[in-house]
Amino acid sequence: MPVIAQPSADGSARTIAVIGRFDFGLYRDFRAAYRDFSKNQCRYVVDLKDADYMDSSALGMLLLLREHVGEEGGKVRIANCRPDISRILAIAAFDRLFDIA
Repeated sequence: MPVIAQPSADGSARTIAVIGRFDFGLYRDFRAAYRDFSKNQCRYVVDLKDADYMDSSALGMLLLLREHVGEEGGKVRIANCRPDISRILAIAAFDRLFDIA
């Protein structure tokens, strides 16, 4: 499975790990990873450690997640980016919209 969603031990956050290509082919799986998560717990970590590619549709999916979380005052953190993905995020100025670690 190219998208894996895991709740934190205390249930207050959810990690969404993307494996392989982060592109439009993952739209449904990525959306499902956060859509049904409790609205009371809206901290997300998008773990890109195993993502080896990202395109503009992935940027759009991250923006949709941010919009979803923003409705509840939540936070989205993007973690473990490879250098090429970090460059894409920097070019798109996503460091202004997300906490990127």
